Amino acid sequence: MTNEQLQSLVEKWSLEYFHRPFLHQAYFNKRLRTTGGRYHLNDVHIDINPLMYTEFDLDNLKKVVLHELCHYHLHQTGHDFHHRSQEFKKLLAQVGGSRYAPATSKREKTKKIRWIYQCSGCGVIVARQRRFNTSRYVCRRCGKHFLLKN
Repeated sequence: MTNEQLQSLVEKWSLEYFHRPFLHQAYFNKRLRTTGGRYHLNDVHIDINPLMYTEFDLDNLKKVVLHELCHYHLHQTGHDFHHRSQEFKKLLAQVGGSRYAPATSKREKTKKIRWIYQCSGCGVIVARQRRFNTSRYVCRRCGKHFLLKN
């Protein structure tokens, strides 16, 4: 699907579900990874993740576009367009848009780096997600300093 086809679908769905025209641009943005789409406040255009169409189907793309159109039309009419607002939630349920985009294959799974420390006194092993200064902190059991194991 091209950007022109996406633009015509967005304009069609805007008139069909919101009874208002979509007067700005909608594009595919390959750099989106963790989100289905994005509504830009500064120049009022919509970016859509192309994986919402290629990895899923047209129905999923429609739900993501309807979600972004909820942001668009609420912002254009001067209402609260944030995810937390009751107006947004009500309008989203009314038009049948998706609250969350499904996970794609490009979503990066972040590995949490684990730091393993061993007490020099009692030998207890502590696994942490963040580093800490071993000369500053001591073991709560014996009061000795830790050694970085990995």
